[in-house]
Amino acid sequence: MKIYKYVIATTFALFSLILGSCKKSYLEVIPKGNIVAVTYDDYNKLMNGSNFYMLGGGNVGIYTPAAIMGDEVSAEAYAYNIPYSAYPGARAMFQWEADVFTLVDQPNDRNSSRAQFMSFLLGNLYTINKIINEAASSTGGTEQQKVQLKAEAMAQRAFTNFQLVNYFTRPYNASTAGSDPGFPIIKTADITVATFDRGTVQGNYDFMISDLTEAIANLPVQSAVQTRISKGAAEAMLGKIYLFMGKYNEALTMLNKAFTDMAAMKTPPTLYDYNVTMASGGSFLPIDPYYGPNSPFTNASDTKESLWAVFTYAGTYGGNQFPTDFLTIPSKTIGLFSANDWRLKFYSNLRSDQKTEIPGGRLQRTNLKFIRIGVELPDLILLRAEAEARTGNLSGAVADVTTLRTHRIPAAEAAVPASVTTDNVALVKFIIEERIREFAVEGHHWFDMRRLSTDPIFSGQPAAQHFLYTDATQATTYTLTPNRLTLRLPPSYVVQNPGMVNNP
Repeated sequence: MKIYKYVIATTFALFSLILGSCKKSYLEVIPKGNIVAVTYDDYNKLMNGSNFYMLGGGNVGIYTPAAIMGDEVSAEAYAYNIPYSAYPGARAMFQWEADVFTLVDQPNDRNSSRAQFMSFLLGNLYTINKIINEAASSTGGTEQQKVQLKAEAMAQRAFTNFQLVNYFTRPYNASTAGSDPGFPIIKTADITVATFDRGTVQGNYDFMISDLTEAIANLPVQSAVQTRISKGAAEAMLGKIYLFMGKYNEALTMLNKAFTDMAAMKTPPTLYDYNVTMASGGSFLPIDPYYGPNSPFTNASDTKESLWAVFTYAGTYGGNQFPTDFLTIPSKTIGLFSANDWRLKFYSNLRSDQKTEIPGGRLQRTNLKFIRIGVELPDLILLRAEAEARTGNLSGAVADVTTLRTHRIPAAEAAVPASVTTDNVALVKFIIEERIREFAVEGHHWFDMRRLSTDPIFSGQPAAQHFLYTDATQATTYTLTPNRLTLRLPPSYVVQNPGMVNNP
């Protein structure tokens, strides 16, 4: 049994939907265990698959585990202890337990024992590798079209590996990355491969950098649609990877290139101004009592702020592999917001019944149906601001973070505090707090927690904690240990791949 076994059914079902729109000759001969593509158009249709821009489909949230594990969230006992089949995994993640994917009823337990989000990403790698390895020899299409298609697939592969690495390997540390176990690098679309070598974390990052570096040279400045990657988006992705490695000069170089190429686009992404959209008659109004403001987080087709639009499901329990119904933000997170920050309108002080007040002043995110995990302008702005602050360009960093804040907060409260504008360490910490304000409960902070765990600026801080509240103040406390910054591989994958060492 191979690492791909659990994704084959999903992959075939996915391809049957995609292939339904292709010409009959495409479907005439399909050898067992293979997906056959012949023409450039066939491969291009694969790249257009919704599996690449709606990761996990309608119920598998790729960032749901990260949302549950971030230390900016708390939990409410009334919703935490619901005895549904998906809740044990969600609770295990919130408690930062060692074994999240446990085999309860082997071999019949197909929910807790395997990470559906991992299977989905592996299924995407299968398709990506087919395009990379086969599109050049396809019939039809120009050589330039085939080169560009391969470049898009290589960028997709780097993006997919970035998700896997940031769940299942240790945070990047230059002094140990050469020996820390990585995630298997998969370069072929071959379901018969029997063994997988974990390699090293350094090998993973080198591979992602190589893929993106080669891809950038062959990507267009303006993609055909925002769900297909552009040159600027790939540059931004590479800049983000460098930032996660602590290579801040290289990160800033790539992020600046991304902004340059974005400015050359015919239709670049632009920020929503919440001072307008939340004002009387604004497009985010009225505020629905259950779903909150009519924002991009409730509408997957809204790509105004997207340089590269990639979404994942984040809705409350309704098939989602790990439900998030019980999550709230506690006082320490609420305290990061200024009094009139429009982003607080995305939260409610009521439980989901819209009648019962959450005790202790905690708030629940109401408008989060989709998380945007591709290359989004707010993330890009804050990544560059951080890189600027870390490399000494404090004025540039202040200007960038102010650009975002003036679109999210009334002008009277939007200025960066003077006390941090001349201190690069204080400014970096302020930018990280701005990232929490912008992305709370979306999972992004978990990945920030991982990378900052090896950052000297953030050393010596108390261990992160989660609080499970039973009333206004009484709570059970869970404390994060360094090993739990990395998920252990699902046992089903380890068992079926003899010799594969699991994470501690």
